[in-house]
Amino acid sequence: MKTELILVGKTTDKHFLAGINDYAERISHYMPFSITVIPELKNTKHLTEEQQKQAEGELILKQIQPQDTLVLLDEHGHEPRSLELARWLEQKRNSARRLMFVVGGPYGFSPAVYERANEQLSLSRLTFSHQMVRLVFTEQLYRACTIIKGEPYHHE
Repeated sequence: MKTELILVGKTTDKHFLAGINDYAERISHYMPFSITVIPELKNTKHLTEEQQKQAEGELILKQIQPQDTLVLLDEHGHEPRSLELARWLEQKRNSARRLMFVVGGPYGFSPAVYERANEQLSLSRLTFSHQMVRLVFTEQLYRACTIIKGEPYHHE
């Protein structure tokens, strides 16, 4: 199973970027993993929030193939514990060809992206910056991989 993380806008904080790249490399030891960055929209001052979500949504959906499993990282999604995320990921490995995770733009996702999504995951009931979510998610994905393999990274 190929796994991909789609981001709207590049990661600008060099410390977050270093951590994200480190975890992405670690994840790649367990499964094919890549990160795709959709460039931020230009001239957004002339767009409403809804227009911005729609434009970003169109760019997101261009990355998704019909057979892909699309998972949105969304504050309203299911909030698993790390062990539950590992079990969920292991199930997806057996059923999904491509597992696509998406971190949306600053205003969230368009209705079309929500309609296409297979699932929604939340990392916390707390609100994190979009930059920080990227780091937290890649760490949790790496943690799930180590749990699946029975490695000593996770302690419970």
